[in-house]
Amino acid sequence: MRTLVGLRWLVVGGQALLLLLAAALAISAPYPLCFAVVAAGVVLNLLTALTSPGQRVFGDREAAIQLGLDIAQIGGLLLLTGGAANPFVILLIAPVTLAAATLPLRHVLALGALATGLAATLAFAGLPLPGTMAAPLFLPLGFRLGAALAVACGIALTAGYVRQAAVESARMALALDVTEAVLAREQRLSALGALAAAAAHELGTPLATISIVAKELAREAPTPAVREDADLLVAQAERCRQILRRLTETPDAAADLVHEQLSLRQLVQEVIAAHAESRDTATRAVRVEAIVTGVTGLKTPHVRRMPEITHAFSAFVENAVDFASSEVLVSARFDAETISMEVRDDGPGFAPEVLGKLGEPYVTTRPGAEGSRTGHIGMGLGFFIAKTLLERTGALVTFHNSSPHGAVVSARWPRSNIEAGAV
Repeated sequence: MRTLVGLRWLVVGGQALLLLLAAALAISAPYPLCFAVVAAGVVLNLLTALTSPGQRVFGDREAAIQLGLDIAQIGGLLLLTGGAANPFVILLIAPVTLAAATLPLRHVLALGALATGLAATLAFAGLPLPGTMAAPLFLPLGFRLGAALAVACGIALTAGYVRQAAVESARMALALDVTEAVLAREQRLSALGALAAAAAHELGTPLATISIVAKELAREAPTPAVREDADLLVAQAERCRQILRRLTETPDAAADLVHEQLSLRQLVQEVIAAHAESRDTATRAVRVEAIVTGVTGLKTPHVRRMPEITHAFSAFVENAVDFASSEVLVSARFDAETISMEVRDDGPGFAPEVLGKLGEPYVTTRPGAEGSRTGHIGMGLGFFIAKTLLERTGALVTFHNSSPHGAVVSARWPRSNIEAGAV
């Protein structure tokens, strides 16, 4: 509501200023009626501001009515000052543009029709364009019709552009929310792994103490019942130690150093782990293989454990497995300056019509089930989320088709961005 009231004050203030300037220049116009229309706008704005708190959000219907009243107020002032011949007829575009950015399509179409119909009416009706007392301006009908048509085109084009931008912005916001949720989940899982490792380390000493004391109690037990209880304590303490040992043997819950970094070879193995046994509906195996290569003489680097990289490349591999004919290759390469990863399949490749837009939200490589191994129809968010996650780590992400067929997704980082221990 505060936004609408502020914009309306701007409009009625400009109208009043222009009328005062015209009066000062001795331009003839029906000023009493004109100022009455401006005053009606002021009263409407005061009533709106006084009856609602500034932070209140209008409902769609109420907002459409308010913008419709603005169109009527502007139209009434134009009717008194030349109709469609008045150059300020373009102000009819403003309320429709605001509606296009904020309201549902049906309200935008209704307000657009109202403004267009008003512009057409002003081409035939209206007082002469204000001029000197001796020579009022009468412009031909053809000019006024052209002006009305220009306003109608302006309404359609401007509202259309703004509407498209608003829709894309909403989609981008939704996709970014999904990205944030996925990343937050991965980070929580990583934090749980570190917590498990810390718990295993901290609980080891008290459990050892409990085991020693329980064994002493068992040896010196005065009665069989006490000895039985002490033996139970020893057994349960040993069971706890075995559970903690299994936790420490799990890579995700290893010691801090192991948890925070892994070799490049381990990274690609983690990426393909969930897909190495993928099979299609005819049970023909799709091989998912990994390879790491580098410059001769350089040691394979260790990289920081980043859930963004693992999640993004897992998504790329999942997509590649779905469309591959028989093989998906995940490769990692390194040299003195960069580290890169690539997912390559032997399927039909990316469709030409979407190849240039991959990585944008709601651009999908799955227009239908045809060509897809699972028949899954995606929304186009997977590649956007994966690309966004990788770019946050400093990667340059590219998509292209290989020759003679197949799709390729690659990411390249400066070594300093992801290498463990790099500053």
